[in-house]
Amino acid sequence: MKKPKRQETKTPVATAPAQRTPPVWWPRWWPEWWQWLAALGALFVVFEAYGPALNGEFVFDDRSLPFMSPWITGVPLSGWIGGLRPLLMFSFWIDYRMSGTEPYTYHLTNVVLHLGTSLLIALVTGRLLSWSGVAGRERQALAALAGALFLLHPLQTESVAYVASRSEVLSVFFYFASFAVFVYKGEKPIALLRSLAVVILFGAAVATKEHTLTLPALLLLTDYFWNRGGIRKNALVYGLLTLAGAAGAMFVWQVLRHADTAGFGMQDLRPATYFFTQCRVIWTYARMFVLPIGQNIDPDVPLSQSVLDHGAIVGLAALLAVVAAAWIYRKRWPLASFGVFMFLLLLAPTSSVIPIRDVLAERRAYLPFLGLILILLEFLRRLRLRQIVWTGTALLAICSVLTYQRNQVWQSPLTLWQDTVAKSPNKMRPRFQLARALFDDQRSADAVKSYGIASKLGPVDDALLIDWALALDSAGRPNEALEKLDLASQLRPTAHVYSQIGMIFAKQGRYPEALGALARAEKMDRRFEMTYVYRGNIYALAGDKAAAVNEYQRALRINPLNQPAQEALARVNR
Repeated sequence: MKKPKRQETKTPVATAPAQRTPPVWWPRWWPEWWQWLAALGALFVVFEAYGPALNGEFVFDDRSLPFMSPWITGVPLSGWIGGLRPLLMFSFWIDYRMSGTEPYTYHLTNVVLHLGTSLLIALVTGRLLSWSGVAGRERQALAALAGALFLLHPLQTESVAYVASRSEVLSVFFYFASFAVFVYKGEKPIALLRSLAVVILFGAAVATKEHTLTLPALLLLTDYFWNRGGIRKNALVYGLLTLAGAAGAMFVWQVLRHADTAGFGMQDLRPATYFFTQCRVIWTYARMFVLPIGQNIDPDVPLSQSVLDHGAIVGLAALLAVVAAAWIYRKRWPLASFGVFMFLLLLAPTSSVIPIRDVLAERRAYLPFLGLILILLEFLRRLRLRQIVWTGTALLAICSVLTYQRNQVWQSPLTLWQDTVAKSPNKMRPRFQLARALFDDQRSADAVKSYGIASKLGPVDDALLIDWALALDSAGRPNEALEKLDLASQLRPTAHVYSQIGMIFAKQGRYPEALGALARAEKMDRRFEMTYVYRGNIYALAGDKAAAVNEYQRALRINPLNQPAQEALARVNR
């Protein structure tokens, strides 16, 4: 008999448990431990690099922001966000509720927003690198480098250290958040929820600053440059963006028609002049990306009245050549080509034909900065991983040192304007602002000298004359101060001018002249509270306590937060 065949039992092969596939919009390379460690390192480095400004003072236009007004106390949230740029004002409202007018919180918010945008830059760059054929560790390293360069490059300092530039960091955060949602949509046509997310974030960006209206054009450029589907495949999001963009464009047009520092209403700055000047300025932004030296909050840039002035034709020809090269070599150098188109597109609202009073400002490079990074990555992607890491580390170390040094300039008005005057010695505004900073620093004699220099560099207005007079009075030269105030009253008679005249007369013991000047100030503007403070001081010196108290109370009824009136009333009532 045949023995029955022995049946072999197959040992089941152990299989690894199925891994959960992340959603298509979530970048698979991000959650690795070393990248979380890199993010924590970036957090430490950025706070160190921005440390001087983070702990610094309000400077320049920071001091005229709405939260610095004595009238802002008690204003409801609707009063903050009811005007232009509501989300920007909402962010200021949050800071004000947290710390009043202490600068640290406002600076901290800027730095945190800047850090968040750098993470978005890394996400977006990772996607673009994948589309260009870069994979693996090289893609991860280059994407992390892109985010770190955005975070630590010294050209970003003005946007981050300057509280008044919150509009840049907040709007760009929303801008790239919307762009990131779009580029991670996958291969299928864009869904309704994702389309709504793109449009809502775009609306948030425009509600923070108007130059972000370029986003629909960037999405179109991205779609067709990288063959991601075009209008037919993503018609839903483009339809919604067209409606939102049209409304935003109409609003911006109305703003430009009535603005006095931008738009087509400025008679002394024609669109053609601005365009020819920008043909040079654009190259300055590119140069500061490669070689960030000579940074200046108020550069002295001569205007190009024609294409032949100051080399504008050279700048225009170079721009045309670069655009042509980007188009011709778009297949060979996709990252650099896309970076060129992105940089010029995102810079167009401030560097084309729409005149802006300040023809160059470093903060305008904040939004198009990614375009310059992509051009750099085109060269770095040719390196090996080890070379990428070492090159990136060296670049970031240099940028961190330069950013820290630049932030030391931004730590106070005095250091900022001393630096600016050294670089723009023939421009009136920096010298004027330096004089104010010197006066605030109780260096009255130096302030007087600086006001004198400023008066020779540009047209003299009543604001300069009043500040000059206060410095002269503080320096023990009251008669010269009265002369400046008299000139100011001839240029523009206001309650402010005559109240200052009354104040100086009173300090000299010339009470009849002082009361006459204060009476004239009251007649011009009964709501100017300092008139009553100065008159109360005269009555207090004359021993008329009741009259002095009445004047101080009148000032406080107008402005309950008037500190000189509060202190004087407390002094009289002792």
